[in-house]
Amino acid sequence: MTTPLVIDSLTKVYGEVTALRDVSFSAVPGRVTGFLGPNGAGKTSTLRILLGLNRATAGSALIDGRRYRDLDSPAHRVGGSLSADVFHPGRSGRAHLLALALAAGIDRVRVDHVLEQVGLSAAARRPVGGYSLGMSQRLGLASALLGDPDALVLDEPINGLDPDGIRWMRALLRSLANEGRTVLLSSHVLSEVQQTVDDVVVIRHGRIVFDGPLTALEAGTARVRVDAADRAALAAALQRAGGQVDVGEKGVAVLGLDVVRIGEVARDAGIALTHLSDETDGLESVFLALTADDEAAA
Repeated sequence: MTTPLVIDSLTKVYGEVTALRDVSFSAVPGRVTGFLGPNGAGKTSTLRILLGLNRATAGSALIDGRRYRDLDSPAHRVGGSLSADVFHPGRSGRAHLLALALAAGIDRVRVDHVLEQVGLSAAARRPVGGYSLGMSQRLGLASALLGDPDALVLDEPINGLDPDGIRWMRALLRSLANEGRTVLLSSHVLSEVQQTVDDVVVIRHGRIVFDGPLTALEAGTARVRVDAADRAALAAALQRAGGQVDVGEKGVAVLGLDVVRIGEVARDAGIALTHLSDETDGLESVFLALTADDEAAA
């Protein structure tokens, strides 16, 4: 299975709103890529363009080098689930999957296989309107898996799952990646997916602010706590030196500069330090810092 997903210079404008601004990243076979950002940051717009549901204003979103609409057998190349509420409430889960299989030319034997794979066999003949959010998430995943695709694109797949369901979803996505599939999933909460993903793409205000392996993001959790009588001057000097600063009651927290460099900056600015120490921040705090001041948008 060698089906990469490549987003290249993607821009999307809705009227006067620019939802995506020159977005570029990729998801590769054998790895789980987390596409992260606050609600309204541009995740769903990107995934809808990738799956051929929206058109890009500029740039491209390709599946193994081709647009979704140009794929010969799209259900066998990429499976997608972008919402947990797109099912007819009076139709059973099994009937929903049978309709999809018929439309895509997929052998109906796959229906019972994926129902078992996602743990819905016992509820297969129940109306979807009676499903919990977690069960609907599982049905969405079953729909994505129906064509036994090389790649999966999932929007907030862990939302609504209980702790057992989250552990189950993590294990399943990991096993699919281990089979060589490409897995791209979105979330607005890093802690939900950090035990699942290999690579992380963070989007803020329609722009990519981080793209790399999870280990690189984890490396950014180390920070330095520094203080001085003139905190404002210290913070300004550190920002000019390229540091990310957060001024609080206990001093200035700095990312991107080590203690030696901070000492040099303070010395050169003529600022006497009253405190300087290494600290370790949580991964979620780093994620929140990357997406700070974001507001939900269209």
